[in-house]
Amino acid sequence: MRLTTTLVSTLAFAPLAATAMISVSFQDGAPKDRFTLIYSGDCVIEAMDVRIDLGTAPAGLIFDTTGTGAGVEVFQPLEWVTGTARTSDVTDGDTALTVSLDQVAPGDTFAFTIDIDDTTSTRQITVDGSEMAGATLRLGGAEALFDGTGVAQIASPACRS
Repeated sequence: MRLTTTLVSTLAFAPLAATAMISVSFQDGAPKDRFTLIYSGDCVIEAMDVRIDLGTAPAGLIFDTTGTGAGVEVFQPLEWVTGTARTSDVTDGDTALTVSLDQVAPGDTFAFTIDIDDTTSTRQITVDGSEMAGATLRLGGAEALFDGTGVAQIASPACRS
């Protein structure tokens, strides 16, 4: 009985892990494609690194950031349109980038534009959500694949209540 009481008391006062959810959606656009990151956790996170890896998608997706290099015709460098964050260097033809976010609060939204090209079809300069299917989103040690609508979500216990 004493063990049960001690266990119940310990659990009642132990801090619970809060859920941190990051959702990343891809939206095709002309001439700029858009990624939107939404944090719907229930606590503030001091910092998080979110990695988007196009290289795991079967469509042969690449970032097209300059007029010369691996991209096709229209190009667009990365530009923040909602919120700001640090990103890894993205050069023409890269397949992955890391977004480093500081002090992320529940409901925060971050969005950037960039051009993505498809290297396996005749459409090359137009990429839709179905071509994003199979690209990978990574947060900490967790990862999720983008679905056919261009969305990936990861739940991770990243903070304490």
